[in-house]
Amino acid sequence: MSATKREEVSSHLRYIRLELREMHQTLIKDDLLPDINEAKELHAQLDALLDLLSDKRATKVKSHF
Repeated sequence: MSATKREEVSSHLRYIRLELREMHQTLIKDDLLPDINEAKELHAQLDALLDLLSDKRATKVKSHF
């Protein structure tokens, strides 16, 4: 994985980790479920990260054959 992609993935993971931590704290503090829009936003972030990683994986498979 190139350094730029690695930094981009790392940045996505840091952001997602912080958002999940905030949701978890809200759950504990208020005994409530997180806002559905926040959960959808994080899901979109995870999809974007998967797309980044999938592009690299697809390239490896193509070059292997």
